[in-house]
Amino acid sequence: MALDHNAPILIVDDYATMIRIIRNLLRQLGYTNVDDASDGTQALEKINEKTYQLIISDWNMEPMTGYDLLRHVRSNELTARLPFIMVTAESKTENVIAAKKAGV
Repeated sequence: MALDHNAPILIVDDYATMIRIIRNLLRQLGYTNVDDASDGTQALEKINEKTYQLIISDWNMEPMTGYDLLRHVRSNELTARLPFIMVTAESKTENVIAAKKAGV
């Protein structure tokens, strides 16, 4: 998937260090239009305010998980086809299957 380097990207993670790591990696790749949210609820607010071309989200967050965020994104016809990358330390097979079925 080729993105314009000015494409708006949203990072969603409740761990500030992980946001910095992903943001720095994206910057090294030439992407500079990067926003962040600390949970799925905050991410949905941002998604309703701005059109993103990519979401990179953690799985484990409160009060709304990355999986719940993914389900919300996929259920809205305006964002249903938005590229979504799930980043997590979770390696449970059932979580991987659930994310794949939900459209990751």
